[in-house]
Amino acid sequence: MPTRKVIIPEGMENIYDTYHYAPGILVGDTLYCSGQVGRDADLNVVQGVEAQCTQAFENVGKVLAAAGADWDDVVELESWFAPDMGNLKTFMAVKDRFFTNLYPTWTGFGVPSFSMPGIIVEIKCKAILGLTS
Repeated sequence: MPTRKVIIPEGMENIYDTYHYAPGILVGDTLYCSGQVGRDADLNVVQGVEAQCTQAFENVGKVLAAAGADWDDVVELESWFAPDMGNLKTFMAVKDRFFTNLYPTWTGFGVPSFSMPGIIVEIKCKAILGLTS
């Protein structure tokens, strides 16, 4: 039977303690990453479209690394954009800096807003550790 392991990267303890959700859950060899946004370790929203997209991907990367995974292990990517899909071109350029070898499935959504003012993008993914191509 697979085990469930909570993944909390260094610097994300406040998310678990304050907001009561795990940045990631590892079940067997499958990692479920919570949606990550462009906030720094102090939960301050990063300013600028490219900077916020980059920070969101960096936050996903922290969860992946804490679980022993990397970008090539990601099999599914979901992204949400507020208030619409107007920043898609910038997002895609940033995404391509992180996914350089193997590409995941990807679904994007436009939403009216997020739970924290100023957030324009949220990224969620699933990864399977130890995959070979």
